[in-house]
Amino acid sequence: MPKIAISETILRDGHQSLMATRLRIEDMLPVLPLLDKVGYETIECWGGTTFDACIRFLNEDPWERLRTLKKNMPNTRLQMLLRGQNLLGYRHYADDIVERFISLSAQNSIDVFRVFDALNDTRNLKQALASAKRTGKEAQLCIAYTSSPIHTLDYYVELTKELVEMGADSICIKIWLAF
Repeated sequence: MPKIAISETILRDGHQSLMATRLRIEDMLPVLPLLDKVGYETIECWGGTTFDACIRFLNEDPWERLRTLKKNMPNTRLQMLLRGQNLLGYRHYADDIVERFISLSAQNSIDVFRVFDALNDTRNLKQALASAKRTGKEAQLCIAYTSSPIHTLDYYVELTKELVEMGADSICIKIWLAF
């Protein structure tokens, strides 16, 4: 039977959603050893807007932040959220840029690349998937789940099969429901 694992997202999505990604690494330091002891499969701590916020608002080196997180959570695999061909931005980047960014992310302690496309357009996942696989790290592809007349059980079954055929090491279901 496939394994179900728990990933904690508080160090990325928690303060991205509540504080516009303005939590400084120095404010995270006290809780990191405690999070490391919990036993999460991964802690998602990078991606989304973290890179941009480090540079534009926090005056922090995003690569140094990543290394500091790993130093303080040595027993936990670090995960990042990656917008497929858009990386951490809002437009498509060239394949060589995707390759280099993912390579540098792996070198700086990312263990799991959680790759998604908000519209489930698998074409936008292919380069990031291939680049992540080349690093030897885990390449996790996402299903952006929502509820609508076209998002049927059959739709999600077929999408899951496609992600498996593409070579995903694991699959994540991201739920995009407004409450």
